[in-house]
Amino acid sequence: MYVVPDQTGKLAVVTGANSGTGKEATKRLAAAGARVVMAVRTVTKGEAARAEILAEVPNAQLEVRRVDLADLASVREFAEGLAADEPHLDLLINNAGVMHPPTRFGTADGFELQFGSNFLGPFALTLHLLPLVLAAPAPRIVTMSSGTANYGRINFDDLNWDKRYSAAMAYAQSKLADLMMSNHLAKLATDRGWNLLSVAAHPGFTDTNLQSAGASLGNDRSEPLVNRILGRVLPSQEVAEGTEPLLYAATSPDARHGAYYGPSGFFGLVGATKLTNQPKRARNEADAARLWTAAENLTGVTLTSAVA
Repeated sequence: MYVVPDQTGKLAVVTGANSGTGKEATKRLAAAGARVVMAVRTVTKGEAARAEILAEVPNAQLEVRRVDLADLASVREFAEGLAADEPHLDLLINNAGVMHPPTRFGTADGFELQFGSNFLGPFALTLHLLPLVLAAPAPRIVTMSSGTANYGRINFDDLNWDKRYSAAMAYAQSKLADLMMSNHLAKLATDRGWNLLSVAAHPGFTDTNLQSAGASLGNDRSEPLVNRILGRVLPSQEVAEGTEPLLYAATSPDARHGAYYGPSGFFGLVGATKLTNQPKRARNEADAARLWTAAENLTGVTLTSAVA
């Protein structure tokens, strides 16, 4: 089990902190002394998760704040509120996501739900919070990708799946986009001399509610049959193990700038954390820069305005 180093005095923001890997990361960061802002879409669920964590870690310093990554106005409001209250932010963990809605849903701003919630929302949040992050002495931004990024493609001609929707391919695109965002942010930090680590991670095949929560949107079913079958055939791991690559990327003194961490076992599905090879498409710097520009245009949030 990975032991999180002392985080006393540090402030972290974890999106999707009310369940799954976000909740586990919040608990273990708080147990190591960090003050954690639990950034959640539904405050009541966040408060319930906070109470559960406090039952295990009585001294945990936790605050629940609302952010809906599928609503750019909510993202901006969250960032402005945090900036008004805090002098700096040591750690931003872009963890929240939605997976495999059965039909194409739109965000508050009209984006396809997975592309909007998993990539454009975190992109806007990252840029809005960047001044606060860069004010910290040794900040990190950690972005959760997925093994599905290995077969993802960035469809620049139809980023929002207006022409033909595929739940699986839209999810894979969004998680590849997350990895490319992390890589391009690392390049920007290096080129501009920022004292910032940008690192990515993936959880392998971890038992969370991610598979069923998105798949049940718009119908009364829970997890699709194919997911249940794969869950019986493929090796999987509990949330505590699946969160370890994320925690390693967020806190290990050995975590590398621009790196990607995931499980070391069977096809990257389970096992101890290791430095993971990135898919070729994620390493295409020209495409990453093009995607970054597209995200700026779609969200209206630019690097220039963020660091002005």
